[in-house]
Amino acid sequence: MDTAIFIELLDTSLKVALGAMIAGLAGWWVMRRNAVVGSRSPKENRRLSHLEDVSAQVGRLTHTFAKYSSLAAESIQFGERWPKERKQELESISADLVNEFKGLAEAESKLLMLGEKNLERSLRLYGSQIALFRKQVYASRPDISLEQVAGLKQEVSRAREKFYDLLSRKYDRLLASA
Repeated sequence: MDTAIFIELLDTSLKVALGAMIAGLAGWWVMRRNAVVGSRSPKENRRLSHLEDVSAQVGRLTHTFAKYSSLAAESIQFGERWPKERKQELESISADLVNEFKGLAEAESKLLMLGEKNLERSLRLYGSQIALFRKQVYASRPDISLEQVAGLKQEVSRAREKFYDLLSRKYDRLLASA
């Protein structure tokens, strides 16, 4: 056998072997990665899904509260000069806010079902801050300043942040445990 042909054959064999080894390692790495990511149990997936549902329900409440609080502050700012159409809009948003508390109660029950008492307490505190705001800030209330409204809104914001901090930590722990 000619030496040049032998070297060419050896060179090609080494390249094929090296390619196969690289493909094998890449395949092993992808399979291992998929096994780690996809190894969550149905129970963990369900818990994650429930926490995501709670977050969505709280998000809807937060959005409705934001609309209510800005319209209520606007009504206080303009007082008697505030248009009736805007007052009707505030009344509609106020009714929507009350309806969102049903979703909040559902979210609290999901948290209790999961055994998340601290999260449920934090969510209840957030809801009570919103209820307190609504009780103190309403259309054309003459004896409250915009600074007081901003302070009350800040309290609601703090309660919301505390809840989401707890929820986020719990969610991250569930993701990390998989």
